[in-house]
Amino acid sequence: MAIKLTIWNEFVHERRDDAVKALYSDGIHKVIGRYLEKNPDIEITYATLDQPEHGLTDQVLDNTDVLIWWGHCKQYMVHDEIVEKVFDRVLRGMGLIALHSARGSKIFKKLMGTSCALRTRRASEKERLWVVDPSHPIAEGLDPYFELVHEEMFGEWFDIPTPDAVVFIGWYKGGEVLRSGCCFNRGNGKIFFFQPGHETDPSFHNENVLKVIENAVKWCRPAKMLDSLKAIPCEPLEPLNP
Repeated sequence: MAIKLTIWNEFVHERRDDAVKALYSDGIHKVIGRYLEKNPDIEITYATLDQPEHGLTDQVLDNTDVLIWWGHCKQYMVHDEIVEKVFDRVLRGMGLIALHSARGSKIFKKLMGTSCALRTRRASEKERLWVVDPSHPIAEGLDPYFELVHEEMFGEWFDIPTPDAVVFIGWYKGGEVLRSGCCFNRGNGKIFFFQPGHETDPSFHNENVLKVIENAVKWCRPAKMLDSLKAIPCEPLEPLNP
């Protein structure tokens, strides 16, 4: 069966900032989607901040295997009740891919249980991303490293829990490093944080970045969705009083 993917984008910068419009005229979500729609095993739905329920209605979430999230300047506007619904869905098995500044989103911080703060510098500098776990499915088809000519620096210390796997470490021209591709398990769901994707840099036009996202969609796909997180009464399998 096809993977049902929902790509959520704040979709604010692309409408108001000329530099972002020049790179992503119809939205970051559509640029990612145009690449992923080449894969016949992925069915795509788009959702944005300005839609009713931010586009994440019960119907949409019930038909989502994996959710990609990009947010930045309006993270605070995401309604808490939507965050709770997404949180519940992840714990039941839905995959979540948090891109770049989505590390500061309500949903990612709730799932991590930390501030997700880090060092940052807006200098549009070169980044080299090293594959440090070449056996991981998210690294499939990649060379030992790839480079981005322009990216925003995110550096350590990155306040996240110890990842279940680190797939990429990013090195920046200024000398900083970051755990740039991290995997987590929460409940029955898989989560992948991927650092590239500042809105004024062309990272989502990079074939390696898009390949990583495609691999992550496949990795995050749930093996099984739980119907509920509630305790299930059960009878003993063996006699309690012999």
